[in-house]
Amino acid sequence: MKVFPKKYFGQHFLKDEEIALRIVDAFTAVPGHNAVEIGPGMGILTQFLIEKFPSNFIMIDIDRESIMFLKKKYRDYEDKIIQGDFLKMDLAEFFDEAIGIIGNFPYNISSQIFFKVLENRDKVSHVVGMVQKEVGERIAAGPGTKVYGILSVLLSAFYDIEYLFTVEPEVFHPPPKVRSAVIRLRRNKVDRLPCNEVFFTKIVKLGFQNRRKTLRNALKTLNLPVKILGLEILNKRAEQLTVGDFVELTLKIEPIWKN
Repeated sequence: MKVFPKKYFGQHFLKDEEIALRIVDAFTAVPGHNAVEIGPGMGILTQFLIEKFPSNFIMIDIDRESIMFLKKKYRDYEDKIIQGDFLKMDLAEFFDEAIGIIGNFPYNISSQIFFKVLENRDKVSHVVGMVQKEVGERIAAGPGTKVYGILSVLLSAFYDIEYLFTVEPEVFHPPPKVRSAVIRLRRNKVDRLPCNEVFFTKIVKLGFQNRRKTLRNALKTLNLPVKILGLEILNKRAEQLTVGDFVELTLKIEPIWKN
């Protein structure tokens, strides 16, 4: 039996076992006892993960054909193979303790996967994922760069992020039209931000949705009073601000927003 990659699932199956092992090694380099693989496809990562996590491991795939293939290939692990949409799942159902997430993430939902990680940051200790190179660069970017954006800020508030290596198209079936990247996130020590996190996220998103404008103009819809509009930090653009800067700005605006 063979699984045929489906365009509507954004599937590009990795063929290179050496790269697969590098991804798994990057994952196991971070201490952790539970692993969740997203989109295992034909199981190129799975074969190595099972060796490392023989009992504390599950794989999730939305593709029924992949599920059938994996259950046939890994008959002793049928209860670890789950058919479903990861984005709609409650991660607390799988393990009581913290989990690590690994996978060759489908390009069309990779950003959504990371937003779900953020929502479950108290549960997700680390992530190693293959994504489109552009997305990987954006997530790992720092302030002052052109690709620094919403996910860069929101994820780096709670995770230490590393761009590990680039992967060429020819090691996939079918080859994607873009290069890929493997990135790693490790949970930092920040439990909660010292500001309203909903408003923090709103300010970050507004700032980058109008990234060519100064924050004074980008945040116009908040109808800020004159004393706030006079803040020097509003002369900057969103891409120039660190996480700490966004926290500081949120703390200044928050009391007015609450009123």
